Amino acid sequence: MYKTIRKYGCLIALAGMLGSCAEKPVKEPVARVGERYLYRSDLLGILPSGYSKEDSIIITDDYISRWVKQELMIQKANENLTASQKDVSKELDEYRNSLIIYRYKNELIKQRMDTVVTQEQIENYYENNKNNFNLDHCIVKAVFVKIPTELANPSLLREMAKDDSKEGQDELRDYCTQYAKSYQISLDSWIDFQVLNRNLPEHVDDPEAFVRLNREKEMNDSNYYYLVSIHDYMLANDLAPIEFVENNIKNLILNQRKIKFLKQLEDNVYTEAERQNKFSIYDDSDEQ
Repeated sequence: MYKTIRKYGCLIALAGMLGSCAEKPVKEPVARVGERYLYRSDLLGILPSGYSKEDSIIITDDYISRWVKQELMIQKANENLTASQKDVSKELDEYRNSLIIYRYKNELIKQRMDTVVTQEQIENYYENNKNNFNLDHCIVKAVFVKIPTELANPSLLREMAKDDSKEGQDELRDYCTQYAKSYQISLDSWIDFQVLNRNLPEHVDDPEAFVRLNREKEMNDSNYYYLVSIHDYMLANDLAPIEFVENNIKNLILNQRKIKFLKQLEDNVYTEAERQNKFSIYDDSDEQ
């Protein structure tokens, strides 16, 4: 079976490379399960352009193998389920209806819903919901540099990392671009301390104690010199600065707007149908 798959994998890979798109696909089977066949022409659309012959063979082999396994499971299910268990027409109708409604709503959202969120709206939301924006982790404004030990100039780096002016940051960034293995310069924006922690040679288990006690921290391993310079920090349970949660607030506003829009849409559709007498609701108690 595997040799057969490999054989047809090669054929389809070669067919794709020769680019015989203008030819009518040949109904040549590459696999069979019961009375079901997978044809070579069915495989022509699965290979993206630019793949090597070897990669094309792997992709094709995998597709054929998955097709066989799926068809075998379908066959086994058909053999063992009752007719009523195999009747999925109701589920298919429900899924189709849900999908059509979903697409219709999304199309109306794209066409009609206001997606502009102003800075004033963000600030108003922040002021009115401050209790929802307490930090659950430590955030910092900081400089992090990881540089090969043989290239490191600790005194120069310490001096450069202290300079929070735009010119100083640009100078440090230029230096790091040339010599550093990795670096992070976040003095104008807040970042999660874990962004730095992931890059340190020793994991910091207590970030809050670390930022309280270390405005500047130097570390080393066998190959690199590390410098962390903390310019500002905020701790868990502190009120998050608005710039740190701005994107979250924007998404919250848009989500609330979307809920309201969809509710109004459903109400409008119902009201219009009611006015045009498009539906009736029967009271069962009238028949009793």
